Amino acid sequence: MRKILAILIFLSIFSGIQAQDTSVDPMLIELKARLLSTADSSAVPYANIVLHRTHSGTITNNDGYFSLEMLNIDSLEVTSVGYKKTVLKIPSYYTGFETLNFYMEPVLYRVGEVTVEGQSRQLDYFEHGQPTVIPPELRGDAFNEKPPVLAAFFNPVSFWQYHLSKKEKRKRAVREDMAVMRNWEMHSLNYNKEMVIKLTGLNEAYADTFMVWFNGQNVLPYTASEYQVRASIVEYYQLFKIDYGLK
Repeated sequence: MRKILAILIFLSIFSGIQAQDTSVDPMLIELKARLLSTADSSAVPYANIVLHRTHSGTITNNDGYFSLEMLNIDSLEVTSVGYKKTVLKIPSYYTGFETLNFYMEPVLYRVGEVTVEGQSRQLDYFEHGQPTVIPPELRGDAFNEKPPVLAAFFNPVSFWQYHLSKKEKRKRAVREDMAVMRNWEMHSLNYNKEMVIKLTGLNEAYADTFMVWFNGQNVLPYTASEYQVRASIVEYYQLFKIDYGLK
């Protein structure tokens, strides 16, 4: 029984040797080597190296180097994340006085086309502000309001720019015209030709004449309500008939 057990132990120790080339004499060496990638010859760090005959092993350092005591006829199994499993065999001429380079092949993963869909939230960083109604091209350093008289003493540049600069005067004139236009747009909701014809019974030609005459009276404010517009048209239509000799 003891002889059988001894034979089994002997076979387990040298099972790795039997698979190797029997023409090489077994010799204990200290392997010094470096693992590199076949893709770009860069180092393969922290790879696992296993010697199955002795159930031992080691790992490569950050630069891919490692050393291991073994027989020159042993094979090493190497695994690393992102690389194919590799079996390293030691050249028969190696004696342990140089560093060998071994290469591992990277694993290439085929990834299909990925389409990302979604809606990102739109952020309004100025939602609390009150935008000005004046277009940017009409804005100037003094566009907000007329500077007070005291500004002539404390800020004379701004004061005289407002009163003497042709550019600022032109901007103010344009802004006034824009304000009048906006007021007329609001005013036209209640004061228009259709309203005049409805209240006076005039035809379109006389309605146009009446509106020109009525506008010249300058009696109807832009903020007039519909009731004020109706009352003013009826009142001044009587004066219009007198001036134009209408019955």
